[in-house]
Amino acid sequence: MRCVIARFPFDLTKSGVLESMKGVKPEPVTGESVIIGRRHYPLKQVGQVITRQDRRDFSAGEVLRAMSLLGFTCRALPAAAPAHSESPLERASALLGTPISV
Repeated sequence: MRCVIARFPFDLTKSGVLESMKGVKPEPVTGESVIIGRRHYPLKQVGQVITRQDRRDFSAGEVLRAMSLLGFTCRALPAAAPAHSESPLERASALLGTPISV
């Protein structure tokens, strides 16, 4: 499949990506990622390995599009969990404090 990453055309195949990533240790995932084999790789790491370019030269979105079109499973940045808000009863209970034993 022909795709453009960082203004350069690349002919990528799924087997070619698998071969390129063989033996590459995944970095810790802090954002968007792609599953290659049984490992989760950050998109920027995969882009760097398959294009041999500096990570600052391309966006994660470019790599995300290419990996999705090749059939790899991509994961977006996990959504932040909503903060727990107290119910009025919990708030009143906290304001009153705990009972004192005599």
